Amino acid sequence: MTVYIWSGKNRQNKKQKGEMEAPTEEAVRSELIRRKITPSKIKKKPKDIFENVSFMQPKIKEKDIIIFCRQFSTMIDAGLPIIQCLDILYSQHENKTFKNMLKEIKQSVESGQTFAEALKKYPKQFDDLFVNMISAGEAGGILDTILRRLSAYMEKAAKLKAQIKGAMTYPAVTMVIAIIVVGIIMVFVIPVFEEMFEGMGGALPVPTQIVVNISRIVKSNIFYIIGAIILAFFMFKRFYKTEKGRALMDDLFLRLPVLGLMVRKASVAKFTRTHAPWEQCLAAVLRF
Repeated sequence: MTVYIWSGKNRQNKKQKGEMEAPTEEAVRSELIRRKITPSKIKKKPKDIFENVSFMQPKIKEKDIIIFCRQFSTMIDAGLPIIQCLDILYSQHENKTFKNMLKEIKQSVESGQTFAEALKKYPKQFDDLFVNMISAGEAGGILDTILRRLSAYMEKAAKLKAQIKGAMTYPAVTMVIAIIVVGIIMVFVIPVFEEMFEGMGGALPVPTQIVVNISRIVKSNIFYIIGAIILAFFMFKRFYKTEKGRALMDDLFLRLPVLGLMVRKASVAKFTRTHAPWEQCLAAVLRF
């Protein structure tokens, strides 16, 4: 179906505008009249030339998921069916990537899948904990309660994540600046001193000669070193995505002196915050 952009006035003579997916322009006009809106302009939405370029599309933020959960729970509590809730949220959301995701979720639910099964197709946005709790909420008939609990849990998790990032900002910035400063010294400063020492004559002390040799290696291979660092970064990300790599790196992170303790405390905090919702989910499933 085609997406149309429309504008018009409601019964209070106030201007309104929006987007609607429909097979024809006449279908959009009929729907607007049904909503008691007098359309003044209806046209096809122009295609985005970067539509198929993923990194050019807006990202789905954690805040979007939290708002989605709160709005969804309110509508479910009001007695609206899931498909109608998804349709309303789709029409109201401004994030194009999120709208496309809601559209595909709605189509999956309409085809006969459960809401949890539809969410499972998007593991980056909805992890196993989220999907399993939604599944328990659907089975027990307490989907609105579970959605409220999930939004509260995600808000606390986001707050904890922000605190951890805040605590790690200073040492991370300090380390980056130190690496940059050392690199500048090796490439630009040490060669100047090397020329001065050569003009003076005589052999250099062993520690000084080692520093000079390192400077020569870094200066002559600077582009290879930068390329190797970038390659190592992408290889690490790819390795960390595998089950074995994630287990190995997580074990290493937990053994680190300061970072390991922080990761442990963050994990315990997230676990304890999910305790109450899981009790309610389990009770609901047993009742079902």
